Amino acid sequence: MSVNQQTHTGPPYGQPQPGYAGYLQPGYGGQQIPNVPASQYGAYNGPVTGYQQTGPPQGYFPPLGFPPKGSPVSLDSDASFTPNFIGSLRAPTTSGAPASTSGTLVPPGQQAYSQFGQGDVRNGIPASTVPLQRPSASQQFIPGPAPTPITQPATFQQYGPPPTSTQQLTNHMAGMQIGSVSASVPAPAGLGYGPPTSVPPASGSFSATGSGQYVPYSSQGPPPPNVPHGLPPTTLSQGLPVAQPAISGPPSALHFPHQAPRFAPPPTSAGVGASNFPPATGVSRPPPMQGTPLPGQAATGPLTSQPNHVTSPPPQPALAGPPAAPPMTGLQGPPPSHPSQPGYALQQNGSFGQSRGVQPNYGPAYPGPANYGSQQGPPPPPKRLDPDSIPSPIQVIEDDRNNRGSEPFVTGVHGQVPPLVTTNFLVKDQGNASPRYIRCTSYNIPCTSDMAKQSQVPLAAVIKPLAALPTEEAPPYLVEHGESGPIRCNRCKAYMCPFMQFIEGGRRFQCCFCSCVTEVPSHYFQHLDHTGRRVDYYDRPELSLGSYEFLATVDYCKNNKYPNPPAYIFMIDVSYNAIRSGLVRLICEELKTLLDYLPREGSMEESAIRVGFVTYNKVLHFYNVKSSLAQPQMMVVSDVVDMFVPLLDGFLVNVNESRTVFTSLLDQIPDMFADTRETETVFAPVIQAGMEALKAAECAGKLFIFHTSLPIAEAPGKLKNRDDKKLINTDKEKTLFQPQTGFYNNLAKECVTQGCCVDLFLFPNQYLDVATLGVVPCQTGGSLYKYTYFQVETDQERFLNDLRRDVQKEVGFDAVMRVRTSTGIRATDFFGAFYMSNTTDVELAGLDCDKTITVEFKHDDKLSEDSGALLQCAVLYTSCVGQRRLRIHNLSLNCCTQLADLYRNCETDTLINYLAKFAYRGVQNNPVKAVRDTLINQCAQILACYRKNCASPSSAGQLILPECMKLLPVYLNCVLKSDMLQPGSEVTTDDRSYIRQLVTSMDVAETNVFFYPRLLPLTKIDHNSDSLPPAIRNSEERLSKGDIYLLENGLNIFLWIGVNVQQGLIQNLFGVASFSQISSSMCTLPILDNPFSKRVRSIIDMFRSQRSRYMKLLIVKQEDKLDLLFKHFLVEDKSMNGGASYVDFLCHMHKEIRQLLS
Repeated sequence: MSVNQQTHTGPPYGQPQPGYAGYLQPGYGGQQIPNVPASQYGAYNGPVTGYQQTGPPQGYFPPLGFPPKGSPVSLDSDASFTPNFIGSLRAPTTSGAPASTSGTLVPPGQQAYSQFGQGDVRNGIPASTVPLQRPSASQQFIPGPAPTPITQPATFQQYGPPPTSTQQLTNHMAGMQIGSVSASVPAPAGLGYGPPTSVPPASGSFSATGSGQYVPYSSQGPPPPNVPHGLPPTTLSQGLPVAQPAISGPPSALHFPHQAPRFAPPPTSAGVGASNFPPATGVSRPPPMQGTPLPGQAATGPLTSQPNHVTSPPPQPALAGPPAAPPMTGLQGPPPSHPSQPGYALQQNGSFGQSRGVQPNYGPAYPGPANYGSQQGPPPPPKRLDPDSIPSPIQVIEDDRNNRGSEPFVTGVHGQVPPLVTTNFLVKDQGNASPRYIRCTSYNIPCTSDMAKQSQVPLAAVIKPLAALPTEEAPPYLVEHGESGPIRCNRCKAYMCPFMQFIEGGRRFQCCFCSCVTEVPSHYFQHLDHTGRRVDYYDRPELSLGSYEFLATVDYCKNNKYPNPPAYIFMIDVSYNAIRSGLVRLICEELKTLLDYLPREGSMEESAIRVGFVTYNKVLHFYNVKSSLAQPQMMVVSDVVDMFVPLLDGFLVNVNESRTVFTSLLDQIPDMFADTRETETVFAPVIQAGMEALKAAECAGKLFIFHTSLPIAEAPGKLKNRDDKKLINTDKEKTLFQPQTGFYNNLAKECVTQGCCVDLFLFPNQYLDVATLGVVPCQTGGSLYKYTYFQVETDQERFLNDLRRDVQKEVGFDAVMRVRTSTGIRATDFFGAFYMSNTTDVELAGLDCDKTITVEFKHDDKLSEDSGALLQCAVLYTSCVGQRRLRIHNLSLNCCTQLADLYRNCETDTLINYLAKFAYRGVQNNPVKAVRDTLINQCAQILACYRKNCASPSSAGQLILPECMKLLPVYLNCVLKSDMLQPGSEVTTDDRSYIRQLVTSMDVAETNVFFYPRLLPLTKIDHNSDSLPPAIRNSEERLSKGDIYLLENGLNIFLWIGVNVQQGLIQNLFGVASFSQISSSMCTLPILDNPFSKRVRSIIDMFRSQRSRYMKLLIVKQEDKLDLLFKHFLVEDKSMNGGASYVDFLCHMHKEIRQLLS
């Protein structure tokens, strides 16, 4: 079946369906999906009012529409384009009620969905238009009331409102030297995160060769008529180098003026005064945007890059858990603008024809470096790009939220790019898996491998098979086919899905993956209607939905035997450090109540999971907590070389039956070891003991290990301290991230075979070798948590919340995942926390709702535009009640022969997630510098290919970015500056190994906020509304001394207080009278009865609820010692450890692209 043939769009599943009675979930969709709740992230103030409308300049052609999505954002100054070539191209209308597609009614005011996405200017008739909806004629055959079709609202117009303009950035990127200039300011003791402003602006981490003047191409006439799908970079020739706001819309072209002839050779990082550029005439400009400005909401997840681990009192920062933030994807919208600087004529914004006003979210305008004013006499000093003229993550997030947050995302049409991860939206499954389960780097993939190589865009999917859904969305339906099991293709073994084609009156079906024809079993036979679709289409989830589950038969079980319910074993380090810090007592107290909350299914009264307890130092202590005993019994195993479990009966017990016995045990453990002087510990024997216990009980399960120190006691898996700062920045640095010994790899393999998943909680006071200890958790699908310098007073809240969530979350055991693809592509590479014994099966002893697996695809044949490409992810796992299940996710993608279609359907946030994982894995086998260079080179090739093949001809001084990738440079720079790839001197090897393991399993939302943190000004809170204050960009120049800011990166929350904050605010939030009385050591805000305190605390609680790990709160007073750490997260600025600022990196990327093009 051709994928481009519309998959049958089902009815709204919010309505009761006819035959779903037999499935184990509440009705098929149950209740009507309520209106999409208001976005949890707050409102953006919108463009400033009071722009002057000026008459259209010469050369302005009103009929010309500019595609906001897919075409590049142009930031340029001296291109001259006459727009007469655009006459024959067709652009989407920008107002009025467009004609409907395929007979689907489009309500007035909504734009019809077109195959090319909004704003894709294209030549001629499309190769195949995708009808939104099958004609509803077939629905009369459906038993029960005919469901009403859902018309796809204008939600897929992926980016931005219709035409807004190009982003024009005039400034010298030309000789901008981004050389590795070491920071001139010595890092302070303790925290070495220096203020970005203390370093000269033009230094960074890339050495530039020469200062080269960028000589623009001579101005060029109309592009050749065959520009693929006509993507004219909207270039605005204006001769003023003060920046223009970045606008979502046509190609982002950043223009760097060449040296003006009247000056002597420029200084190495030189710019030019604006006055040298005559204003250009004949500029083609899009029509002014119609309608009112969008009201916007605050951005949610700028990404973080830096030391994403901060700790309690002791001076070095340590890591906290991984983030789970709403990531940001896609790009749009204008960054804020600033008033023009003295000495320059007022500029006109290319897209709106308005003079620039004050920036909406940023308070007073950025004063700029001193050299911005008009200068008399000597030539002006070097000028830097205006940060407001380059693409803004905040604006892109805001625009996507405004454009796509109000309507549900209906998955009936294949190859749709979903809203960004930072947008709060509902999903209606109509045949493709929800983006909560699968996100792709591109939803339109090249038909040939040559085209894929030319573009260098990696083709990858980030899959989160057991993702938690919001309460408004129904979980996957469970389908039971009896003893015969799920219906599958005879040849490739793909599972029945909406894309299978039934033939011969329904007696056989043709596989959509391998084209093999298979007989339909008699019990599954059903007649077809006149469109060739089965008449029970809506009654069967596997025929009409993108995600569903099958109950597996005994053939899918180990040894052809149904599994027992899993078990949890708690293994507690009782060495001197653990006892002294109060950790052991804390764990024992918590477990008394926590065990009532083990995972259970549906209406079950109690969990089927059994529990066991072990304590250890140099030897292991097992406990018999059988319900018939009056007191628990301890058995000691001192032979750690040949580990065995000394008891079977009474070790793993039911919580309710043995409650009094294990409560008594948990009361006794802290006192039993209170006087211990044993400082040495073992580690590998502990895992072996847990695994043997599960093996003896013939069940899968999870070990929760609480460990404090490097295991140096004589035992298998013994480690030595190999931390060596001298290896940093040498070819041997990679050895620090490799396991010390192969022992743990073999142990991990045994654990996976047994279905033994390991979650490891580390509490180090010194080097612990996370790279080695983390091997088993990583390869078994477990989680790693690290609390450096743990102190009960400051860290117990974070640790206990992490432990509670870890014990309670949904998890599948003994899992195997396989990704099948249609002919033409295949899965070639996998990233995440798992083990692979062959090239196709991803094996996980445990798979929880937070884990993602990233899969890369390569071509092995040609694809066809007509049939598209299909993915099917199948996960076989044991549920927490011991049921064997198959979870299936299907996704259909478009295929293209034009590069423009590829670049128009990419998702930058997913691309960054893949690139970060690729780089973080690369450091194990390559020098860090080589990994960084590879990343920069690949991204330069992606952008150079776009410039060469998709953008209209224009001056070489322009940097033209695809609309969907205009944030690629800023996000890539955040990855390059992260602690893994460019650590400061205070970041430990363990911190870097920890971050490396966290990022490996992160989903797109988590990497988004991790690399570009979310930053909110709290004084802008509206107490009468639930909306968040508008987010601001991650740069020190956006901060005001009179404000309080909240920054989150998924691992920590920082509250930054400026020195000039009003006393009333300080009193309301902290309950003290002045700035000097605020304590930096507090880790929770006092509970005060006033609107400001309540609102700030509710925002912090909301952010924590969105992340997979509990974020510790750090109070940062301006100019205090933690201020340097806070500035490390202002990722658009230069970092103390040599990371380039966003502006400098953009210049560097432009230079790389030009070198590739020349």
